Amino acid sequence: MAFFHVIIPAAGVGNRMANVLPKQYIALGGKPMISHSIQVFFNHPRIAGIHVALNPEDDFWRSLTLEPESRLHLHYTGGATRAETVLNTLKAMEPTLQADDWILVHDAARPGLTHALLTHLINTLEQDAVGGLLALPVADTLKQSADNQQVAQTIPRANLWQAQTPQMFRFLTLKNALSQFGASVTDEAEAIEALGFKPKLVQGELRNLKVTYPQDLELLEALFNAEKLKGCA
Repeated sequence: MAFFHVIIPAAGVGNRMANVLPKQYIALGGKPMISHSIQVFFNHPRIAGIHVALNPEDDFWRSLTLEPESRLHLHYTGGATRAETVLNTLKAMEPTLQADDWILVHDAARPGLTHALLTHLINTLEQDAVGGLLALPVADTLKQSADNQQVAQTIPRANLWQAQTPQMFRFLTLKNALSQFGASVTDEAEAIEALGFKPKLVQGELRNLKVTYPQDLELLEALFNAEKLKGCA
């Protein structure tokens, strides 16, 4: 029987947020973003283990107040890139895993994942031969720029998707993919593609956006506040 394990890479510094704190520790709704990202997995009965990958020099984690949870494991396995961090963490986890266990990699700065969306991803992919990821069909017209920020060309948006997380693949397949192609990819799905596989796209939600710029945080704050008001109505 395959189990479901989560890796949350949290070793980045988030320079585009123009904040002293690494962005995963910036407050959202009164608690750090990473707390939201972790909590959805705490609350899901199918998740066997939650593995947070930290920078070896991380001084912020100790300030977090999370509910005690036996499924939470900390690894000071942060590398120079996301792929290196995930691969280091997979190697640290290896003694406790089976080859066909599922690994869900989720961004620490993607705090809007819901229980329902996580369930949908697991139910859609658990019998899939390859695995896959949450993603959104691209809604806007895409422009490619020249060096002077003038439009070089318009890119048709048909069949284009914006990748989200979690990205969900079998342990051994993901480890092999990142070992071979981690230096040249930006996410786990791209490494799996480089092995010759075709990950499945599972439709995500806008709420599951990745906080990259200050306005992203403002949008999520507004969404969270609106949901609180709706719940009190």
